[in-house]
Amino acid sequence: MSDRGNTVHYLHGYAEILAEVSATGRRLTRDEIESRRALGEQAADAGHGLRALISEHLTAARTVWPQTNAPADTALAAVQQVIDAFAEGYERAQRHAVRQEEAARREFIDDLLYGRSDLGRLAERAVRFGLRLSHAHAVAVAEGPAVYDEGDAVPRQVERALIGRFGDRDILLTTKNGRLLCIAPGHQDDVLAYFAKQAYAATDGGRVAIGRPQPGPGGVVQSYEEALNALELAERLGLDDPVLRAADLLVYPVLTRDRQAMADLVLDALGPLRTARGGAQVLLDTLTAYFECGCVAAEAARRLTLSVRALTYRLERIHKLTGANPADPAHRYMLQTAVIGARLLDWPARDI
Repeated sequence: MSDRGNTVHYLHGYAEILAEVSATGRRLTRDEIESRRALGEQAADAGHGLRALISEHLTAARTVWPQTNAPADTALAAVQQVIDAFAEGYERAQRHAVRQEEAARREFIDDLLYGRSDLGRLAERAVRFGLRLSHAHAVAVAEGPAVYDEGDAVPRQVERALIGRFGDRDILLTTKNGRLLCIAPGHQDDVLAYFAKQAYAATDGGRVAIGRPQPGPGGVVQSYEEALNALELAERLGLDDPVLRAADLLVYPVLTRDRQAMADLVLDALGPLRTARGGAQVLLDTLTAYFECGCVAAEAARRLTLSVRALTYRLERIHKLTGANPADPAHRYMLQTAVIGARLLDWPARDI
């Protein structure tokens, strides 16, 4: 904190104003008030503390007051006007600085997540926000029933929990497109796991996806895109897991890399189910439940609220229509892959 010798500039003209106003009983003029506001802005821009500056105003008032012989009410009213104007200017400068910082932070985050800036320059800017982009980073993305902005209660709640547990620790918490984002060093998986736990609770049962750690300045956007893809896959596949890891879902992008080949497999393996009474969807749901519970008929029947006999009948019907037996290991992989492909391609609801 600066000493009085460095802040005396911000009291320029104060003694003269106080002496004249106290002597005459008039209020401060518009120009006098604006001059105090301007000095308050300058003090804030220079980084001086408001508390110390107000204390110096009060000390100066005690020096001038005995020389004015003014009534206490008159002198105190003048001091109040001066300090109010000075504090208003100070706070105005602070709000402006906050808005500038928020704009710079948002611009940085947009560039970081979309890769729109020179990577070298991006790495330099990242240091200001606590990130060292030369290291590997991973991104967790949380979505809930509502959209979130940085100033909302949910992001603040999650941020307080993270800072309380880990400190700043090179963590960047933000929002993007209504979702919560946490960017952390790639080796600090405990940070992202804790973020997932807090975000799940704060969003009232939302879903969180965690991308893989990726190196270098472009690693953040790669991990971010992996997390977004994991959320999209979860929606398309109807996955119930509250926390998804992109590393555990890598098989799905592989399966859909050749979309036409996957479409051919779905139609060849499952196309005959469309001739069943009621269409293909009921039998497709039966296969999905059967495979998800490890091909245990009793568990699959429970999930579908069927008797085991009814489930067995459906599996036999599938075998008859497709020529592939879900209970036969030789056929199972092909059928299960086709079922996954159908869910990814939204078949039979959509033509492929």
